[in-house]
Amino acid sequence: MKEALFYTKKDAGSVLCGLCNHRCVIKLGKRGICGVRENGEGTLFSLVYGKCISQNLDPIEKKPLYHFYPGSECFSIATVGCNFRCLHCQNYSISQVAREGKEIMGSYTAPEKIVEATKYYRSQSIAYTYTEPTIFYEYAYDIAVVAHEEKLTNIFVTNGYITPEALRHLHPVLDAANVDLKSFSDEFYRKICGARLQPVLDALRLYKELGIWLEITTLIIPTYNDSDRELHAIAEFIASLGPDTPWHISAYYPTYKLNDQPRTPLQLLQKAREIGLKAGLRYVYEGNVRDAEGENTYCYSCGGLAIERYGFTIIRRGLKGGACSHCGTKIDGVGLS
Repeated sequence: MKEALFYTKKDAGSVLCGLCNHRCVIKLGKRGICGVRENGEGTLFSLVYGKCISQNLDPIEKKPLYHFYPGSECFSIATVGCNFRCLHCQNYSISQVAREGKEIMGSYTAPEKIVEATKYYRSQSIAYTYTEPTIFYEYAYDIAVVAHEEKLTNIFVTNGYITPEALRHLHPVLDAANVDLKSFSDEFYRKICGARLQPVLDALRLYKELGIWLEITTLIIPTYNDSDRELHAIAEFIASLGPDTPWHISAYYPTYKLNDQPRTPLQLLQKAREIGLKAGLRYVYEGNVRDAEGENTYCYSCGGLAIERYGFTIIRRGLKGGACSHCGTKIDGVGLS
């Protein structure tokens, strides 16, 4: 076990965890909401440090990040655990296992070994993903420090529930993030995810303030978060962060404990994309579906095709030096060419 960061000792041996916005008060011998941080005799420990449950080589577009070294590959890792309990979780077999009281699985892999594997596969980046990376913060941070020393970049794929103090501590070694903005309803967050909306909005603002490259994903679930009012609210909030912030709108499919709706129809995603563009966003994408227009990057100035995609594969680039080859307008992002 590894002693945790961001906690303070309280009365009667309890501790206050300050890693995520649940800010759990954890009694002796108990664990936080995430199921992987435990109070052992008044000291808070991470139970997942070094315990990799998944290691894969992914296209960066799968995260999804379309404006951060597009076309590159990232080495993706995860441990078990999550601080949300999303009823529609796609990775529930590893994210929810600790909350359900089962064994904390994973094979010990030192931070240096993760970096070595990333370099072996000639990857540009390390992505902390699949489950919520905040809950394995100490492990992710130690890897990220070594990765930066080796000139690699670090990516969080996250629910955005990290506390300001933890994000500020991480930011010198965090280069990009894709954050889920699951809804613009606090009721949705409470009932479906076991969390609150406002901390996520605050974190998104802080990501932008710190200069970490940010892209946002919303999974559209029919009847749950697909009203015109909510889609407009999400789009307008993202636009307030900056029109250069890409918005990925993804299709839901029935899974885990949320099975009462059909797959999201393509027409709904297309409508949401149009709402985003009308709100002033420069880049709005459709995910989990095949739609040529919704997969591509277009120049926001002249409308020219800047990057043509098919799924996670780049088919053709219309860029020159990171700018639109048609009109010369710079396309926002990092590592575009």
